[in-house]
Amino acid sequence: MEEELSNLIKVWLTVFISLCYCYTTSKIVSKGLQRLVLLLPIVCLFLYLPLNLSSVTFTGLTAFFIAWLANFKLLLFAFDKGPLASSDHHHSLGIFVALACLPIKIQQNKPPLKKPEESEYKESRLLSKSYVNGHNKENPFVKTPDKGRVSLLNYAIKAVLLALVIKVYDYIDYIHPKVMWILYCFHIYFFLELVLAVMAALARVLLGLELEPQFNEPLLSSSLQDFWGKRWNLMVTNILRPSVYEPTLNLFKNFLGREWASIPAVMATFMVSALMHELVFYYLGRLMPNWKITAFFVLHGLCLTVEIVLKKAVAGRFQLPRLISGALTVVFVFSTCFWLFLPQLLRFHADVKMFEECAAVGAFLRNIIQSFTH
Repeated sequence: MEEELSNLIKVWLTVFISLCYCYTTSKIVSKGLQRLVLLLPIVCLFLYLPLNLSSVTFTGLTAFFIAWLANFKLLLFAFDKGPLASSDHHHSLGIFVALACLPIKIQQNKPPLKKPEESEYKESRLLSKSYVNGHNKENPFVKTPDKGRVSLLNYAIKAVLLALVIKVYDYIDYIHPKVMWILYCFHIYFFLELVLAVMAALARVLLGLELEPQFNEPLLSSSLQDFWGKRWNLMVTNILRPSVYEPTLNLFKNFLGREWASIPAVMATFMVSALMHELVFYYLGRLMPNWKITAFFVLHGLCLTVEIVLKKAVAGRFQLPRLISGALTVVFVFSTCFWLFLPQLLRFHADVKMFEECAAVGAFLRNIIQSFTH
């Protein structure tokens, strides 16, 4: 445990120094190809760093934060786009580093208030033209405004539920394997949401930033479009939108028109997400991919495009009750997860490693407490 913590510190110290270099480079070199060339060595370094860790938890989080998100942010930053772009905000070094290496997004300022009659007229036209069943029918990745922040009580409840799930693992010999798979799904969901919430809270306290939540109750999704675009791991959505979705949309709209260009844009986005998940799974298990993870995301991309086409075809004339569409969405996500996604985690015994790490963390904390009490 101590050796792994030492490696973790070295990895993240390297990340900090590398991002300081990127920040300095941006002050000297303007956006474009030259900046990209100077940032590419850091991108390659970030792809290498997760290989220095062996813990499932530390490796997974570092791969997700650095090899995936930070690299995509840096590639966008080379052309002064994305969350690090200086055209929108003049970031200090601390804010730049936090935005680059943490899965956080600054809350955008609300637009100035308009006259009531003007606002109502424009909003009514927007809703009538662009939205069907609560979704943007032209761009499935555009988010509608949130109804509010997830409360502290909500996070506390999920922390308790995560603790209960971990406790249930003590009785794994008495539980049906499929039930354990369901618990694994909730473990991943609760763990990711709580980790991202803690990161956001630290950034809010230390940097004074108002941040957007990264999950929005995915179990309440009314469709795949709702699940992937507005509820599940929104940091990934916010990064894939400018880096993959929008460039593909702009490329194909000249041939297909903007309305139908969203179809190849969605598929391209899911393909890139699939490849990045394959990379993260390689870091976790150090096994060559069998492309089942890619199949999972391609399947969801295809089903999402079918959903978009059907919504365009019916044009609001028919829609399933939310209770039914929500149940179908959750069943589809869980069933495909059981079929294609979870077996890849179990392929390199992630569950066993996770149990061992939980026990190691518990023993490590007990030793620390005992050292202070004696």
